[in-house]
Formats: sequence, C-alpha cells, structure tokens
Amino acid sequence: MTTPPIYNIIVAAGKGTRFGAELPKQFCMLNEYPVLMHTINQMRNALPTSKIVVVLNRDFVDFWNELCDKFQFSSPQIVIGGETRWQSVKNAIDSIAEAIPDNSIITIHDGARPIIYKQMVARTINATLTHSGAIPVLPVTDSIRQLQPDGTSCPVDRFCYRAVQTPQAFQAHKLIKAYTLPYCDSFTDDASVLAAANFNDIALVEGTPTNIKITHPYDIKIAAIYMSEQ
Repeated sequence: MTTPPIYNIIVAAGKGTRFGAELPKQFCMLNEYPVLMHTINQMRNALPTSKIVVVLNRDFVDFWNELCDKFQFSSPQIVIGGETRWQSVKNAIDSIAEAIPDNSIITIHDGARPIIYKQMVARTINATLTHSGAIPVLPVTDSIRQLQPDGTSCPVDRFCYRAVQTPQAFQAHKLIKAYTLPYCDSFTDDASVLAAANFNDIALVEGTPTNIKITHPYDIKIAAIYMSEQ
C-alpha cells in the first residue's frame, strides 16, 4: 500500500508557565540546540518527504527566528497559535486544509517531545492507513485512584488504562471535519476531538518510554541522557 502525503503539525505555542524557567521549555537548551530544533530535526529524519508546520506563540516568533539565525537552522512554515492547544492545532489545520489532497495524513506532535523514534512513527502512520487515526500509548505502571464527588477516592484497575503520547496521526479529511466542531472541555488531545465527530476507530500502537514530554526543568537532563543513548 502506497503511503499518502503526510503533513506534520508541531505544536510549540505554550508559554511554559509550569516549567518555571525564563523561557518556555521548547526554547530551552538541550545539549547543543534548543528543544524545539531537536523535535523538528527528529521529525524530519522520521518522515523525510513530509511537510512540517510549527505553531508558535505570537510573542516568540521573532525570538524563534533569532534562534534559527544563530544556529543556522531552517525553520518550517510558522503558524500563530491560539489561547488553547485546541485553537493552536485548529489554526494549523486551517492553514493547510485547502492545499492538501483528501487522502493525506496529518500528524500532530508536541514540540516539547524531542525524542522521536522512526519505528514508532512508522507504526502510527501504518495504522492510520486502515483507521481514522492512530495514537502511541504506554501501559500505566503506577497505581492510580479515581476521585469521587464527595472528596474520597477509590482504586481503579491500571491495566484498563493507557498513557497517551504523540505524534498522533489521522486521516486528513476526517481531522479537518472534526476541527469544525466548537471547542469542548473534554478535548484533552486530538483523538478526543475526532471521537466527538464520531470517528471512533482510533488504533492504539506501541509507544516509546523515552518519548517524554519535557514539563519540568529536570526533564531536560533526562532527555539529554536518552538522546545520548538513541
């Protein structure tokens, strides 16, 4: 089966309020380059013939361009993000929707996940050829509890749950249609947006434990270790 055209949306419009540093996490240094440059390069290596769109906060576009000049880095097309991740993804989808073939695949990836394995991306893309979309997941290893309305909690079976990663991949025409829906608080990721549009055949594929999302400053050090072993 021939792989259709692939378009990658890398979401990096967050302000990094949880990260606790002067700069948003996607612009902090990881080894010799900013995190976001690693993410883009890894996606380029995983899908060399695909097109990439990067979503940035308007306040950091000039700073990003300065970083690209400093590190002699070729930036993908830039799209301005919104107040929420959902709006940022929608802005990116709207920017490419009219120009892409109906049989295309769109992937959506967190800019703060700089460690991407070709095998995992290939699993996700291949599953999307026969499903509305595909998402990489990992088993939940910690015990988890569910909060109750009265403030108490109860244990739940962790084997019934999976932790979700990115990149998530979707058949483009279905993703574009799903993102015409109005925003809802239940949209925790792009697969949940598709489900709201009644595209429920989302394949779960094996994720990668090292595909961490940088959230706290110490995650930079962990990512550096993983990259040295990649």
